[in-house]
Amino acid sequence: MQNFSSDGVQIAFIDLEPTVEPRHETVVLVHGFGSSHMVNWVNTQWTKTLTHAGYRTVALDDRGHGESEKLYHPAAYSSQIMAEDVRRLMDHLRIPSAHVMGYSMGARISAHLALAHPERLDSLILGGLGIHLVEGVGLPLGIADAMEAPSLDVLTDPMQRMFRAFAEQTKSDLMALAACIRGSRQTLSVNQVGSISVPTLVCVGTKDDVAGSASELAALIPGAKSFDIDGRDHNLAVGDKTHKQAVLDFLAAL
Repeated sequence: MQNFSSDGVQIAFIDLEPTVEPRHETVVLVHGFGSSHMVNWVNTQWTKTLTHAGYRTVALDDRGHGESEKLYHPAAYSSQIMAEDVRRLMDHLRIPSAHVMGYSMGARISAHLALAHPERLDSLILGGLGIHLVEGVGLPLGIADAMEAPSLDVLTDPMQRMFRAFAEQTKSDLMALAACIRGSRQTLSVNQVGSISVPTLVCVGTKDDVAGSASELAALIPGAKSFDIDGRDHNLAVGDKTHKQAVLDFLAAL
């Protein structure tokens, strides 16, 4: 792991070289809520898939997650601020532009980055987030309450229990996650989504009850494509082999 300062906040990241003849292109990976670069991208073999396909692969731990600095005020976690963390990481590594791929909350962050700095994206890949980028916000606010509950045992709601158990399993900072989910729930308008100007792919599991429809979101983005990850829910869609192949095919066709 390496670290850099993003406007005073310490952000941890990895920077992996291609393992085959390089394509001289970079993929920047932005993980989801309660996860980390390791859980979202390394353990699922995404980093291996991309480096073996010739891509330089960069993945950060979002602020409040993994080995990055923990903050406890929701205002520190707006999607716009977290998008600037990604942009500053690219500046730090002197990457003029890259393919940016996010999952769930990471997809929301990546979409905000595409709006704010379209010249920095060669393409945009949104995983685990469909029309809920525009309509609704994906994960319910009750997830924050679950992080602040005295223990897993007092929770009865299945989604609250799932996310609290996952956070405990990954040894996450529960109070930082509560602040994060309260602060990072910004949607985009239909007009904003319609102004995304980079090649875009939207991938969502067919059993995902968090993300919303991939095809409905893709229909709002000029020229965007969608891919349904068959039989996968929000958690299992991430590392699905058909998901990986769809992304590789999309990148190769650009």
